[in-house]
Amino acid sequence: MWDDDLGIGAVGGPNRPPLVIGCGALARELVELTRRAGLPAMDLTCLPASLHNRPERIPGAVQARIRRARADGYDRIFVAYADCGTGGLLDRVLDAEGIARLEGAHCYEVYAGRAAFASLSDEEPGTFYLTDYLVRNFDRLIVRGLGLDRHPELLPIYFGNYTRLVYLAQSDDSELTARAEAAAGRLGLPFERRLVGLGELAMSITKFAIAMSDAHEEPPLRSGSSDPMSVPHGPKDLRRQAHEFGRRSEESTAIMSATHRSAPVRRPAVAA
Repeated sequence: MWDDDLGIGAVGGPNRPPLVIGCGALARELVELTRRAGLPAMDLTCLPASLHNRPERIPGAVQARIRRARADGYDRIFVAYADCGTGGLLDRVLDAEGIARLEGAHCYEVYAGRAAFASLSDEEPGTFYLTDYLVRNFDRLIVRGLGLDRHPELLPIYFGNYTRLVYLAQSDDSELTARAEAAAGRLGLPFERRLVGLGELAMSITKFAIAMSDAHEEPPLRSGSSDPMSVPHGPKDLRRQAHEFGRRSEESTAIMSATHRSAPVRRPAVAA
C-alpha cells in the first residue's frame, strides 16, 4: 500500500540527482521506470495515494513537497501527477514554481494515451475505469471507501449511470484480471480489459531524464556496479530509450484502436 510519503534514494550531498514527485497510485510504475528501466540515477518520492479522495488537497501537498525538496538542495524536479481533479489548481502551483507535470486530466488518460482514451470516452461516456493500483485496492478504496460494505443500497446511487467497467491494465497479470472482472461483477457492470502498459508515463519520465542530462553534463551518478540497470547513460542512450518507449506506446495505442470495436465484453451473471 503506497499511502506514505516515500523517499527513495534521497540522500545528502551538494549535487542532487533529478527528483520525481509522484502520486502514490503510480508508485509501483514509477519505481519500475526510475529503478529498473536503465535510466540514470533519479530520486523518487511519492505523496499518499489517498489524496485522490480529496483532490482539493493535492496542490498544497505538492507545493509543500516541492519547497521541501528545494530546501534539501534539489533544483531539477518533475511532478508525476496529472490534473487529478484539481480543476487547474495544480497547474497554478506548478506554473508559479516553474515545474512541469504529466500531461492529461488523470492517470487513465496518461496510461491509455490521450487519443486512445478520448476514443474510449467518446464510444461510451458512462465508463468506470480501473488501473492495476485500483484493482489491488478496490475493496479499500471503492467498497469500504464509499461505504458499500455497510450500505449496499448505495450501489445504484453511485453506479447506476455507469454502463461498463474498463480495466486499463499496466501488467499482463491473470490474477489482477480476475480481480478486476470480479469488481465489475460486484458493481453489476459489463467488463472489458485493455492492456495499455505504462503508456505516456514512460515517455514523460524519459523525456525528463533527457532534459536533465542535456542541461547537466556531469559525471554519471551511478558507477562501480555490475548491475546493467545501474550503468550510466548519456543523452544518446536516453534518446534511444525514449524512442523505444515511444514505439511501445504507439503499439499499445494501435492495439487499442484495432480492438476498439471488438474487445470482448463480459456481462455479469444475472441470478435466476
